[in-house]
Amino acid sequence: FVFFFVFLISGMALLKERTTGTLDRLLATPVKRSSIVFGYMLSYGILAILQTVLIVLVTVWLLGIEVVGSLVSVVLINLLLALVALAFGILLSTFANSEFQMMQFIPLVVVPQVFFSGIIPLDSMADWVKDISYMIPLKYSGDAVNEIIMRGTSIFSLGGDMAVLLGFLIVLTVLNIVGLRRYRKV
Repeated sequence: FVFFFVFLISGMALLKERTTGTLDRLLATPVKRSSIVFGYMLSYGILAILQTVLIVLVTVWLLGIEVVGSLVSVVLINLLLALVALAFGILLSTFANSEFQMMQFIPLVVVPQVFFSGIIPLDSMADWVKDISYMIPLKYSGDAVNEIIMRGTSIFSLGGDMAVLLGFLIVLTVLNIVGLRRYRKV
């Protein structure tokens, strides 16, 4: 839920900025592309943090999920996932020309992530299907959250999953900065 909602809101918001001409006016100023991307990441990141905390707390308490490990660790992993979803949504919004096109990315981007995240056991699937799952950020956050909730694993023991999520975040942020080049007219 965290990935889906943050991806959708961030993608639609930047798309709206682009289609209304606000982004063009901003790019006409001497502001660096990286400053624009970090500004969007910061502003929508604050919303993503609030949304993530709310989703995790409602999911745990409303559904009565027993968390063996630390609830704070679950929130931290989901916050990292939310930032990845934020960067991913911003990146894909640069390719969409309308809200409808942004919605068309959902079955292409979000749905496969859900299937390859481990909700459906991958053990019985072909090896090439398992290999695809390693290219999807939701798999790493799902594995980490599963370890915390089911086994009580410390967040410090999940450095590999967190490093991969940070890697996704860095790569997607760099791609966002490079992607804004196509809109700068000055």
